[in-house]
Amino acid sequence: MTLAVAGLSRAFGGVRAVDEATFSVADGEVHGLIGPNGAGKTTLLNLVSGLLRPTAGKIELDGRRIDGLPPNRVAALGVARTYQNIRLFGGLSAADNVVVGQHLRRKAPFWRHLLMLPSALREERAAWKAAEAGLERMGMRERAHTRASDLSYGEQRRVEIAMALAQSPRVLLLDEPFAGLSIDERRDVLQLLRTIPRDVTIVMIEHDMDAALEFAERITLMHFGEVIVEGTRAEVVADPRTREVYLGE
Repeated sequence: MTLAVAGLSRAFGGVRAVDEATFSVADGEVHGLIGPNGAGKTTLLNLVSGLLRPTAGKIELDGRRIDGLPPNRVAALGVARTYQNIRLFGGLSAADNVVVGQHLRRKAPFWRHLLMLPSALREERAAWKAAEAGLERMGMRERAHTRASDLSYGEQRRVEIAMALAQSPRVLLLDEPFAGLSIDERRDVLQLLRTIPRDVTIVMIEHDMDAALEFAERITLMHFGEVIVEGTRAEVVADPRTREVYLGE
């Protein structure tokens, strides 16, 4: 298993936002994390990516404990993510943002870049080439030099995904990548996500169960911080607890 969460909990005062959650994600799997608002999905991703420390439980990446590590250490181990609220540098171009996303891959020390020494210049050229390739994958090549703040919301989503992929992650965490998109934009982004190489394991939060079922191979359903159901798409749809959470039956 690439990612394993066991007995994971996070409390804010008397509120248990994540309550003894346990699930696992296999290598190369596309795993959907679904549930109504307030289910604890984003909190769980914040725990996995190191933005929050767990109250209890453990998180393992390829058998290594990562719970409690700071975000930069978790990212350096191969975990990249996007956010429900897009986080781009608005004053930078789309390509600049993707280049920034490669900072963990840089080998030349900062002072070499300041002095524009050959090793740093080679790294810069490689970073720009990779940024252009990443934007092309997301259908954004012609918008590479447009400021992020001047891009449409759907275009910003694509740049954010390209920025995360620029880290060459083992695990990609997507927090509602379809949120705020039109029907056409959702379709286009879904098609682009399907082009991500299968050696990247994906965990995707999605409020809309239909969207999650269309993309994910396995599903974890959360409710009030707890993992209620985990299984294949067919197993989750057939489980009466899913209907109870979504339909109140």
